[in-house]
Amino acid sequence: MPILRLDHVQLAMPRGGEDRARAFYSGLLQIPEVPKPAALAARGGAWFESRDVKVHLGVDPEFRAARKAHPAFLVRGLPELVERLRTAGVDVVDDDAIPDGARVYVTDPFGNRLELVADGG
Repeated sequence: MPILRLDHVQLAMPRGGEDRARAFYSGLLQIPEVPKPAALAARGGAWFESRDVKVHLGVDPEFRAARKAHPAFLVRGLPELVERLRTAGVDVVDDDAIPDGARVYVTDPFGNRLELVADGG
């Protein structure tokens, strides 16, 4: 198969939301921010990357949150992350369809849906 892996996920955000993106993705989810390439930096947005996770937020002048489509992140220490998110005022929704407590849904500051899945380890 020629497809090897997913390189990154791009989500949309409204213009001027970079500080909220940083507080959520880097602050709460602890994905480090990396500089965007100079040719792209003027467009706004922000990139968050670790060795295994890459989330790019791009400015969309006609922004609409992704409320159904979503990335699912494998999380080490899901209960601790859920507590950190709830303490910060983020609404964390349990997945009632799979009542194992191993996955939850949150929305980023712009309304984009994210799934957080326990790594099982």
